[in-house]
Order: sequence, then C-alpha cells, then structure tokens
Amino acid sequence: MNVPNMLTMSRFLMIPLFLVLYFYDHPVAALLIVLLAGLTDLLDGYVARRSGQITTTGIMLDPLADKLMMLSVVAALLIGGEIPWAAAATMAVREVGMIASSAFFHFRGMKTVPANAFGKVTTAVYYLAITLLFLDGPGGVGVLWCAVALSFVTTGVYLMKFRHLNRAS
Repeated sequence: MNVPNMLTMSRFLMIPLFLVLYFYDHPVAALLIVLLAGLTDLLDGYVARRSGQITTTGIMLDPLADKLMMLSVVAALLIGGEIPWAAAATMAVREVGMIASSAFFHFRGMKTVPANAFGKVTTAVYYLAITLLFLDGPGGVGVLWCAVALSFVTTGVYLMKFRHLNRAS
C-alpha cells in the first residue's frame, strides 16, 4: 500500500475517534480530528499526483473517506442539536447519492471526474461552517447553508463534466 492510500485509510480510522471525542464532550479535540482529516485529504492527492502513485483504490476510497467523515460530522452535529434537520437531511441525501452514483458508474467502467476548483471551494466553505459550529462562532448555520447550496452547484458542474468525459470516450 502506498503513502497516499495510507493517508486515505487513516481518515477511515479518524471517523470513530472523532465520534468518541465529540460525544464525550471534547468538541475542540473532535474539530482537530476533522481538520486533520481535511489535511490528509489535501496531502494524499498531492502526494499521489506528485509521485505518480495514483491508483484505482485511491480513486475510489478517497472520496468515500471524505463523504463518510462528512456524514459523521453531520450526524454528530444533528444529534448534538447544532444544525437543523433540513440541513442534515439535504447534506446526507447529496453525500449518499454521490457515494452510490460513484460506485455505480465506476463498476460500469466509466471515468470519474477529478476534483476541481468548485469542489475545493465547497469543501473550504464546509470546513469554515464546521469550525464555526464547533467553536460556537456566529453564523455557523448560515455558512453551512451556503456550503449546501454550493455543493449542489458543484454537483451540477461534476455531472456536466462527467457526461462530457464519458461521451468522448
């Protein structure tokens, strides 16, 4: 297993650690785990591209690890009463839909669309919202709704690129 894939796998291990810290009333430590997961996400992609270690395993597991971490954060914030049901449900439907469609299209031999600027901005806004929510900063829910809206714009962009990429093949 190469370094990028080990970084990706570490994110799966961070999920239960995050949940334990959050539910045992250590929100700052839980937030640090989420931010560390975000850092490993940046690093694994950078290392994989830079060193030519892009693998099919990494292509599939990287977004899965990201989405499962995000679903865990959403579930924790919902259970903790920090976010409204509507935001959690909207985010969960999108994340589960992305996981299911990625797997479906991958196993049909279709090409996946690499991350782009829209996705990176959306992720940054999600992390800002999560940070504000965990630290009881002002506007956390509002920023979260902005991230949700951006995520759907990003999904539209990915779908158009996916269609173009797989039509050309």
